[in-house]
Amino acid sequence: MAVQKRNKPLEQDPVERGKNFKEVSLGFTEEVAVNEAMRCLQCKTAPCISGCPVGINIPGFIKKMREKDFGGAGSVISESNLLPAICGRVCPQETQCEEKCVLNKLGNPVAIGALERFVGDYKISQGEIPKAITKNGGKIAVIGSGPAGLTCAADCAKAGFEVTIFEAFHMPGGVLTYGIPEFRLPKSIVMNEIQGLIDMGVVIEKNVVVGRTVMLDELREEYDAVFIGTGAGLPVFLNIPGENLAGVYSANEYLTRINLMGARLDDSATPVQKGKNVVVVGAGNVAMDSARTALRMGAEKVTIVYRRSRSEMPARLEEIHHAEQEGIEMMLLTNPVAVLGETKVEGIRCQKMELGAPDAKGRPRPIPIVGSEFDLFCDQVIMAIGTSPNPLLSKVSPELKMDRGIIVTDENGLTSMPNVYSGGDAATGAATVILAMSAGRKAAKAICETLFCSRCKING
Repeated sequence: MAVQKRNKPLEQDPVERGKNFKEVSLGFTEEVAVNEAMRCLQCKTAPCISGCPVGINIPGFIKKMREKDFGGAGSVISESNLLPAICGRVCPQETQCEEKCVLNKLGNPVAIGALERFVGDYKISQGEIPKAITKNGGKIAVIGSGPAGLTCAADCAKAGFEVTIFEAFHMPGGVLTYGIPEFRLPKSIVMNEIQGLIDMGVVIEKNVVVGRTVMLDELREEYDAVFIGTGAGLPVFLNIPGENLAGVYSANEYLTRINLMGARLDDSATPVQKGKNVVVVGAGNVAMDSARTALRMGAEKVTIVYRRSRSEMPARLEEIHHAEQEGIEMMLLTNPVAVLGETKVEGIRCQKMELGAPDAKGRPRPIPIVGSEFDLFCDQVIMAIGTSPNPLLSKVSPELKMDRGIIVTDENGLTSMPNVYSGGDAATGAATVILAMSAGRKAAKAICETLFCSRCKING
């Protein structure tokens, strides 16, 4: 069976984009978007839906696109996802919906993510005003305005609850704002999507640290239910010699300073060191973001050091491809054992690795090769090896059950505290945007069902 070739979004030139923070992918034109939508087979079984954590009716919205009814396509997506412009840009579609696409058997799946982005951008351009919602008298508090919190807030607001989001930073969006760089997810897109929630009546209280500014028990007294979506912002380090030297950053701090606090500006109140020879440790999406950001901050050479091989790199293939296009070097089967220098970074000592038997997660275990150490010159090191949830809430609310720093929940997101729910990275550890959104949606459904049911009992 001859299958039309998959359309590719336009992109900035690799050399030029390495010098600016403008978005790399330029998306589809209307003509190309419709052409790509025509490739969809409109399968009756719709296996692609099973690959979407929030269950978007993918054939349904693509059918509307084929008819050039982009507003209708947006309405179909909105039934399951109120952040399509974001998800279309950052979700790992290649391992989710597109992996399940029937055309993927031929290596040519429909570009579902790019089509979702097109529809999301169209919705923003139209400046849609949400329909009035009948209030049910209930009140929900959401802690954190990242993907999980925004999704939970949106679904609860649609159900008629008064929703207030408490955000610790001075801007909402969580990892969407502080973690993902402008060249991959423009902040204007994030703010437009969030404005849609505000238009629905969701209130966002910024600069509020729950556990310091206000306590969890205070929220429980005032609100019918609380959702904790505080993410995983606590950086992880290797605990090797020299990690305390000037010029060593966690990816979390590095990206937050640049994305949220304007450190790329010369007059920034929170500047960041601009390394010339930068080493990034790790190979996930955050590592790619850090490496590509360092390049845009003026680095002459950026090297990613990763202890496994290319096939184990957890970053999206697109992000790896973009990084290599921009000149980022990949030093694989290599692991840092020390950061070198007296008071500031002067280099990093590494050891070569080989792959052994699979570990508990099924990935081949990296094994050090004895006598293979070597030194690599650099003046900045960025550790991008993972994050964990902030322990603040568990310290001030000991009745909130935790397991190795992660909030324990049941299948519906309910924690050990009555009417307190959690989801996203706070309850799973660092994961993807769309999985956090799925958790927020699941918790919102449980909140709505529980509160409506309890009110029926109260009302007899």
